[in-house]
Amino acid sequence: MTVDKILSEIPEERKSSIQKLRLTILDNLPKGFSETVSYGMISYVVPHEIYPKGYHCDPKIPLPFISFSSQKNSVNFYHMGIYADEKLLNWFLEAYDKYTTQKLDMGKSCIRFKKYNEIPFELIGLLVAQMTPEKWIELYEQVFRKK
Repeated sequence: MTVDKILSEIPEERKSSIQKLRLTILDNLPKGFSETVSYGMISYVVPHEIYPKGYHCDPKIPLPFISFSSQKNSVNFYHMGIYADEKLLNWFLEAYDKYTTQKLDMGKSCIRFKKYNEIPFELIGLLVAQMTPEKWIELYEQVFRKK
């Protein structure tokens, strides 16, 4: 599976929103992350060249950071930083209502946008820009790696 293959399979009514989400991420993501496909989603990871240990659940996989997918009833955006960093999560929760009237539908790291044409792209851009690969590695090591 490739990014282009995933994009080609997006339903027509969602294509522009998904493409805009991808461009928002790419335009705001700090240098060092790589775009790839992981778990069937377009993903942004810390590559093995930067973090050779990889993901603790499967070290062959680069360290995941952000992913998104078009699901049956929503566009799902996953950001591991808001799951691991309470300060970042609180910033996001506080900022959310300033960028959209859409009710927040969120799990631990997953934000579901049921109205795919109302994704708060500006907020996503600000969120994506908050964490460098180095900061994510440091946080990941503290929160997820077993000592």
